[in-house]
Amino acid sequence: MPPKPPHVIAIYPGSFDPITNGHLDLVERGSRMFDKLIVSVLRNDTKKPLFSVEERTEMLREVLHVYPNVEVSSFEGLLVDHAVANQATVLLRGIRAISDYEYELQMALMNRRLSPEIETVFMMAHETYSFISSRLVKEVFSLGGNITGLVPPSVELRLHARLSKNKS
Repeated sequence: MPPKPPHVIAIYPGSFDPITNGHLDLVERGSRMFDKLIVSVLRNDTKKPLFSVEERTEMLREVLHVYPNVEVSSFEGLLVDHAVANQATVLLRGIRAISDYEYELQMALMNRRLSPEIETVFMMAHETYSFISSRLVKEVFSLGGNITGLVPPSVELRLHARLSKNKS
């Protein structure tokens, strides 16, 4: 087993379209566990995101600036390649339910096969946020539902602006 690096760098990847309070909970807890946490937005053109990668990274920076050891980035391609390029030895992944675990387990095992020196750490979502997903937030919001408390206030404002723009 290789020795522990002097500084443990972790990457928390995701689409963050948009960032939710569940994501924020994991960032806050992850920032205490690792010397440096890189929150990385996946560039995936096959998905139809509501916000561009640039908008998502901007939203993340707006709400994560309070954590001095947290950085925001984006990537495309293999996550393990992004981790190696950033000298990260840990991938942080959130688990809300058993259904998340099945998918995340497959990804973790493939990542281990591709880059055995990088570990995946699963963190359980706080029970307050265990039902929240970006997809569900967007769906509820688009149907006129109240999402206060599910996303940061600045993100809710952006959702209002995007919805009114889309209706015009």
